[in-house]
Amino acid sequence: MATDISGNLGRILSEKIDAVKEGRNVYATGRVRMVREYVAEADGLEGVAYFERVQVGDDSEGYVDAIGRNTVLISLTHVGKKIHVRDKAVAMGRQFCARFSPSAIGHIVDMFGTEKLLGRTMADRVDIPIESEPIPIMSRKAVTRPLLTGISGIDMLYPIGRGQRQLLIGDKKTGKTQIALDTIVNQKGQDVLCIYVAIGKTKKEVKDIYAQFLKYGAMVYTIIVAAFNDDPAPVLRSTPYAALSIARSYMEQGKDVLVVIDDLKRHADICREIALLMGKMPGRDAYPPDIFYSHSRMLELGCQHIDGGSITVLPICETKGGDITDYISTNIISITDGQIVLSGKNFEKGQKPAINYGLSVSRLGGAVQNPDLKKVGPPLRRELLAYLEQREVFELTNVDEMSEAMRRRIRRGAAILEMLKQHKFAVRTEAEMLAAATAIGEGDAL
Repeated sequence: MATDISGNLGRILSEKIDAVKEGRNVYATGRVRMVREYVAEADGLEGVAYFERVQVGDDSEGYVDAIGRNTVLISLTHVGKKIHVRDKAVAMGRQFCARFSPSAIGHIVDMFGTEKLLGRTMADRVDIPIESEPIPIMSRKAVTRPLLTGISGIDMLYPIGRGQRQLLIGDKKTGKTQIALDTIVNQKGQDVLCIYVAIGKTKKEVKDIYAQFLKYGAMVYTIIVAAFNDDPAPVLRSTPYAALSIARSYMEQGKDVLVVIDDLKRHADICREIALLMGKMPGRDAYPPDIFYSHSRMLELGCQHIDGGSITVLPICETKGGDITDYISTNIISITDGQIVLSGKNFEKGQKPAINYGLSVSRLGGAVQNPDLKKVGPPLRRELLAYLEQREVFELTNVDEMSEAMRRRIRRGAAILEMLKQHKFAVRTEAEMLAAATAIGEGDAL
């Protein structure tokens, strides 16, 4: 033990001496000119780079978020003592990074490697770059392997593949998060690492999700990366990027990773808040002009890597009044490989999950389905969509005046819709889905 300690001290001293010889111990130093909540403006920091780590005052830190002619704007991720004008700002000469511990699996952590339930810092943390080069096209390949959610309405009709980016979109309290939780629970025994990213949620909400995962044995392969609603806005903004950087490190080791981002509408609102506070030119709906880029550079990490690993991303987006054509929703829809739309009306009718099967899309479809589901799913989807399109007319029609073929079509459509109903955490295996679909085909009442 004594030998190890002396060896580490010797290595640290050698690094410090080398830094002095090479001039790497000299840091650019400036002064704070203005403070607006969690944004500090400083001058004198010549030669700093975007996203460079900066120490402000005695015990505050952040990163360079904008560079002007004579000043820089610093987004503060941690504020200790109150910052005053003329406080010292020191550029550290290295990129701002998240911290991650490999032993974080099974825990609630933040982007700094702190275990949030116990409030302790994990010992084996390593730096994870938040900003890095995108994954080259030549390092990607086609998405062909299924990622089963255990939800019949998705796996049979709108399947998701490993490496796909599938949006979950709908109004508040329509079951978006529940679909994501069901999907994570269904990965038990599938050799998939799951990362649930909570953006701006309360501590109680995150603890409830943690308790559900514990109940169903999902925390064994799940990391909850949380930025609570009382955390600084720059932390809320950077947390999903940090989580996807963690996912990328596992993917490059050949691991399949599922990332749930809950939710991107809240993330967009945070980006707008920061941009307005920094004085950036507002765009449509007062969002910053680069909001599309902010989300696209995050979601583009979802892919099937040529080395075998993959990142599947399930971003969640909240809408109002069922409007999926608003600015942020249409942006994210155009980035992802499909969307599962949830309807408040369906939820109120007791159709759970409350999927709007007419508006939902999977752009990969049968390419990521197993042969048995691929054989059964598309015909069921066509029958269901035809039934839903004409259901309101059928309900107003006198059944006695219908032909036998028409009555059979109505019964089958209603039976398919009933078969697709599932309670929360009642995930189904492929065999159970196929058995239910076969029962409909044989005319059994469901």
